[in-house]
Amino acid sequence: MLLLPLLELHLLRFALADLIFLFGKQMTPFTFLCLVAFVLVEDSSLDAVSKTMYAIHVFILVLACYGIMIKSNVNSVHRYTMIASVGYLTVCQVSRVFIFDYGILSTDFSGPLMIITQKITTLAFQVHDGMCRKQEELKDDQRRLAVHSKPSLLEYLSYNINFLSILVGPCSIYKDYIEFIKGQHVQHRLKRVKDSSSQQNGWDKVPEPSPVRAVINKLLVCACCLLWFFIITKAFPITYNVDPQFISEASFITRLAYALISVQAARPKFYFAWTLADAIHNAAGYGVSGVNERGEVSWDLISNVRIWEIETATSFKSFIDSWNIQTALWLKSVCYDRAPYYRMPLTFVLSAIWHGVYPGYYFTFITAIPITLAARSVRRNFREYFLSSPLLKICYDVVTWAATQLTVCYTVMPFLLLAVEPTMQYYRSMYFHVHVISILTLILLPSKPSSFKSEIQALHSNNNVKED
Repeated sequence: MLLLPLLELHLLRFALADLIFLFGKQMTPFTFLCLVAFVLVEDSSLDAVSKTMYAIHVFILVLACYGIMIKSNVNSVHRYTMIASVGYLTVCQVSRVFIFDYGILSTDFSGPLMIITQKITTLAFQVHDGMCRKQEELKDDQRRLAVHSKPSLLEYLSYNINFLSILVGPCSIYKDYIEFIKGQHVQHRLKRVKDSSSQQNGWDKVPEPSPVRAVINKLLVCACCLLWFFIITKAFPITYNVDPQFISEASFITRLAYALISVQAARPKFYFAWTLADAIHNAAGYGVSGVNERGEVSWDLISNVRIWEIETATSFKSFIDSWNIQTALWLKSVCYDRAPYYRMPLTFVLSAIWHGVYPGYYFTFITAIPITLAARSVRRNFREYFLSSPLLKICYDVVTWAATQLTVCYTVMPFLLLAVEPTMQYYRSMYFHVHVISILTLILLPSKPSSFKSEIQALHSNNNVKED
């Protein structure tokens, strides 16, 4: 009985969101904030206090960081913004853990704050690059994305709390978003392809490509993920991995197999959210990255997941590079590319802090450090011996695929269990075997430097911007 009123309410919210999008340039910042507040909080399924706090947290973070953006010197604006945004997010994450006792509620506000933190810090670093650093000091990506003037309040609000990405993201680049708002996004993206290629690829025959095909394909993927969730995910609960009776009665191989299946079954809910968010952006005309080898327009500029690459990954790094892509790009741009030393450990620590204060997150990302180093060492020492024949290469790929999936399963289990006790219970039931193997690998295998070519490939392997 409540379905139709809720549907009417959501349609009203989307209508207001369209008004924000269409007439944003003519609005004052106050009017913009009022409309966004209604879109955020007007939902009859939430109580009044939760609705108000949901919007207040978002506005406090955005407005406070805009004040930092305007008042701070460009030499340090990125540092102050990072400390303020990540600090406020952490305070909110702590309150969620201790007030709600590990509960993840429908009124949870940390998700939007996580996305806004990415946007705020990304823009602050880009303003620092564009207004403070010399061009020759910047890397190619930093030079291309640098912002050379501070945004107005309306531009800042529109970028951070636009209705397309306020709930689940993904984070997008400020310059791309402004081009989209100005109606120049598609033309500029395709013009870059034309300028960088001697071939036309046929793109100029479609001056304003339709996103309908891309949106339909992504909605079909969402439908399959939803079906998988209701049929498979519910049948293999993650918590059964730490059920005392299951641990005591099942063999190690059985427990390993169930852990693999249950983690595989848990992925589609993430696929669903990220693919749906991507489809929404595409439906609005945002997300063109260029053209593929067949001359077709690619709508994957802000895609957050590559499902096929994840399910067929033959290395830990290739799995990471295809999972939560925009967050990985954010970590790369604000931490990995800028840290003077210990880049990988610092990146994993920042990722854990950003995700929240559940202990399981820290178990996952700290465990990932030796695993990543060990996987890199194994690949550098042994891969070349399996490239001499197609049969050996196939055998190598099968073995590394199985090892990657089992390792990922072991690594992310604490991320899903959240708390210390079930995490330690799971690791004990698995005899800490991946920890032991990773550490022994690092100790026993010689350190073998990679080639210059592979370093360059690794540098760009997590960037899905095709035309540059």
